[in-house]
Amino acid sequence: MLGVTTAAVLAMALGHNDVTAREAAPGRHADVEAVALSDLPRQAQDTHRRILAGGPFPYDKDGTVFFNRERLLPPKPRGHYREYTVKTPGVRHRGARRIVCGGVPPTKPEVCYYTDDHYASFRRIIE
Repeated sequence: MLGVTTAAVLAMALGHNDVTAREAAPGRHADVEAVALSDLPRQAQDTHRRILAGGPFPYDKDGTVFFNRERLLPPKPRGHYREYTVKTPGVRHRGARRIVCGGVPPTKPEVCYYTDDHYASFRRIIE
């Protein structure tokens, strides 16, 4: 287990997955760069407005729990993050663009992130 600290090994043994993610991959989420909401595509700005308004959302998956399996966002308890589709012009399916927000209630998120590559990278949205 190269790069894994003693605390991470202990956390794994005790089943503390949130600590394990933080310890085993320190700083992965620190590389998330920021982007101004006004610099995002119009469709992302529209989705962000819908999030703050509580909907309506065009897809059934919008507002569902995002599990952060990629571990690119700061580790939080399951259910903290929710994902929302950002429509892509000319695409008939959901496409790759999403906004992921964390916090309760969902209409007042603590933080939101934008991805245009289906969770391969994220940028923190600044209003």
